[in-house]
Amino acid sequence: MDFNDVSLTALRVFRAVAERGTFTAAAVALGYTQSAVSRQIAAIERAAGAELLERRREGVRLTAAGRVVMRRATVVLDEIEATARELSGLPEPGGTVRLGWFPTAGAVLVPRALTALRRTDPGLRVVGREGTTPALVRALRAGSLDLALLASAPPFRPPDAESPALVLVTLTEHALCLALPAVHPLARGDFVDVADLRGQRWIAGSASGEDRLMGVWPGLDERPEIAHVARDWLARLQLVAAGCGLTTVPPAIASAAPPGVRILPVRGGPQEQRRQLLARLPGPPAEAVTRVAAALRATALDTDVPARP
Repeated sequence: MDFNDVSLTALRVFRAVAERGTFTAAAVALGYTQSAVSRQIAAIERAAGAELLERRREGVRLTAAGRVVMRRATVVLDEIEATARELSGLPEPGGTVRLGWFPTAGAVLVPRALTALRRTDPGLRVVGREGTTPALVRALRAGSLDLALLASAPPFRPPDAESPALVLVTLTEHALCLALPAVHPLARGDFVDVADLRGQRWIAGSASGEDRLMGVWPGLDERPEIAHVARDWLARLQLVAAGCGLTTVPPAIASAAPPGVRILPVRGGPQEQRRQLLARLPGPPAEAVTRVAAALRATALDTDVPARP
């Protein structure tokens, strides 16, 4: 099989595996069986005459040949989508930027930045999606995202060890805050003492691996009681409002908190800093990418109001 005969389906499957890091995740995203995904990857690797994906225990990584195919596949698939838009009579956008963000960035920063862009650049089209920081980094490397908003915690290492390093801009850096029911005794003051967090019930952010403790105040000297586990940040805050427990949040989420929730700083221990980063691949960015990045930076400055004691 010659590479000229590779199907668009195989290219889409290959891109999905590269972006999501595993065959299983790609199969779920595409609505395929895992065996169908495996067959498509085997076919495209036979056509390329090289291994395109390095299989690892924790997932897959693009090989040198895989990066070449991914770069070209992204161009081909983007052109196919643009052709479909033209054929359907949609106006040609004044530039398209593919933006990814971690969940809480989608609560305040992204909607406000997109609102500003609609006023200043009505012809600019932003195609967005939410994901975890590792998934967004993989998508950047694969060339299927132009920009990504990433979350970072101490010791603030680079988001991956690949070369060349991603271009990173810190948009905000603030201490982690606590979301608690407005009727909770600890919500009566202007801050919470870290010593009072012992014995509390927590709403965690994930049910697997070390991410299980996401949402629990870091460094507690006890085994925390996990009352509920919810991936979605809004679900966690609604559980807080219902009095089901406490959870940690970045201060930027305060304006999006539902009624019945107080967002307070924590005192009495080391500050748990969190950064919000804007990331892209190195090299001169397209003009549309520059405009979206500028809007995100300006919006971050406008909304960068830390929780006050």
